[in-house]
Amino acid sequence: MHPTQSLRVSLSRAFSSLFSVDLDATALQITPTRKEFEGDYTLLTFPLTRSSKLSPEATSDALGQWLLDNASHEVVAFNTVKGFLNLSLHHSVWTGFASEKALELPENWVSTGEKVLVEYASPNTNKPLHLGHVRNILLGWSMSRIMERIGHEVVRVQVINDRGIAICKSMLAWKKFGEGRTPASTGIKGDHFVGNFYVRFEEAFREEYAAWQASAEADTVWSSRQDPSMTDRVAFFKEYKNQYFNAYSELGREAREMLLAWEAQDPETLAIWRTMNGWVYEGFDATYGRLGVTFDKIYYESDTYLLGNDLVDKGIAEGLFEKRDDGSVWVDLTAQGLDQKILRRSDGTSLYITQDMGTAEERYRDFGANRVIYVVADEQNYHFQVLFAVMKMMGAPYADGMVHLSYGMVELPTGRMKSREGTVVDADDLMDEVIAEARSSALERGELQGVSEEEQSAIFRKVGLAAMKFHILKVNARKKMIFDPKESVDMQGHTGPYIQNAYVRIRSILQRTGMPAEGLHAEDYVLQAGEKEVLQLIGEYPEAIRQAAEQYDPSQIANFAYGLAKAFHRFYHEFPILRAESDAARHYRLQIALATATHLRDAMQLLGIEMPERM
Repeated sequence: MHPTQSLRVSLSRAFSSLFSVDLDATALQITPTRKEFEGDYTLLTFPLTRSSKLSPEATSDALGQWLLDNASHEVVAFNTVKGFLNLSLHHSVWTGFASEKALELPENWVSTGEKVLVEYASPNTNKPLHLGHVRNILLGWSMSRIMERIGHEVVRVQVINDRGIAICKSMLAWKKFGEGRTPASTGIKGDHFVGNFYVRFEEAFREEYAAWQASAEADTVWSSRQDPSMTDRVAFFKEYKNQYFNAYSELGREAREMLLAWEAQDPETLAIWRTMNGWVYEGFDATYGRLGVTFDKIYYESDTYLLGNDLVDKGIAEGLFEKRDDGSVWVDLTAQGLDQKILRRSDGTSLYITQDMGTAEERYRDFGANRVIYVVADEQNYHFQVLFAVMKMMGAPYADGMVHLSYGMVELPTGRMKSREGTVVDADDLMDEVIAEARSSALERGELQGVSEEEQSAIFRKVGLAAMKFHILKVNARKKMIFDPKESVDMQGHTGPYIQNAYVRIRSILQRTGMPAEGLHAEDYVLQAGEKEVLQLIGEYPEAIRQAAEQYDPSQIANFAYGLAKAFHRFYHEFPILRAESDAARHYRLQIALATATHLRDAMQLLGIEMPERM
């Protein structure tokens, strides 16, 4: 048992004995004592005064004295600072923990019986995975690992958007400009190959649009504009681009015709669609493999886009939705603080909200998950508010368990990325860059001499991917972030390689000295503050996991790992291990080092990060 756990039990006993009130021991607010005060742990007593009927200071003094009188094997001194009770623990508490419990990882919580479905990735098949997808994927994968750790059964899924006008743009561009080339004939990875044609379409469209703006037809549009106060022709046509695509563009017309042909199941169109999507899927799979993520099931929008219409009909029959005179169907969510939302168009076609309603039902039939975590960018916050409100209105058994893990956009130091202009950072290119940065950094330090090229490559891969993953996951998901590849591999910064370095350092120590001696327990050894600091942090790991799960926030795990690595680096420089002043000191410091390595490795695994044995 970690010192804080036993301390909670003792404090709960003390309060019950003194004030005849039973407290929830887990609710006591206990933190490590600040360095300017004497003590190991501090209890906040302000919240306890309602039950004790005493001032915070008197409550602290009473509890501290009870512990001295009744638990002197655990608490040896206390002091009160206003409403804070600072407690000093007996040195045997620390040596006992270091010897027996510090090496133990939090076991998977007892099965909760709850099945959790995590949806992440969910890309479009008109372009390769990019930096924004990487943040999505890493958040989803890490949350799935964390949910498993606390005892849930987890199902990992994605919904691939494999239909629509954007996909038809890539198809049309390949048909017009591809000249029969394939990923195999060009040596280009499939998703990159198809993405290049999406960019090629946009280039051709911009050329077409620029030429049209000098035409008599454009002059007519300009002269008949609804807002005569608009005097900037360039600005007007910059905003008019979508209308042009739908009303005048030859490329737009061909793309829309291709979409209609797809919906009509035209054999030639379907053949192109299946071929090009196949190229993209091969590319996606290779990228997922490099990232180390998997899925239990993949849903395709081409299968799900018609789902949900039966739910809309059910909602109409039950009086939940309104069918208007033009045939469109709406739901009134003003009582939920939202607004009125269309669920089906007047021509009978569905919208994304309709599809998501149907997909939610289908996945519940498939897996029976009573919690669903959607990892989707914050641009879709309103969409998910509406979806969750509608499903709750319809009485879906999983409605209360629908969660939107909303995350902010990722930008580069140079600014936002734009898929249509080909300025996105592809996931594969990003991984190549961070691995190259790791290689450059390692070769500059010259620490891998004598290591085979194959082993070096494996190390560079682990360090580079750790840099990328940690740099993304250390930021609270709800915040926007800037990704800087160079900064991510800094060996001295708040980075993945910094944590890996602590782990590798410990592994090196253990290889030279061997493991701590089993059964040695020198109760008279007194751990110093820097030694106890590492043990205190190790004891916070279960709570970090719990908080990460409850708040849907893997950054809790990332920042735990960084704090522990930082404390260990400080401990390593302050306390000799190989040349310790006594056998007992050497033993306990080895115990602390081994426990640190065990917890660092486990925390990084929850983030999807591998640990190297050398760097």
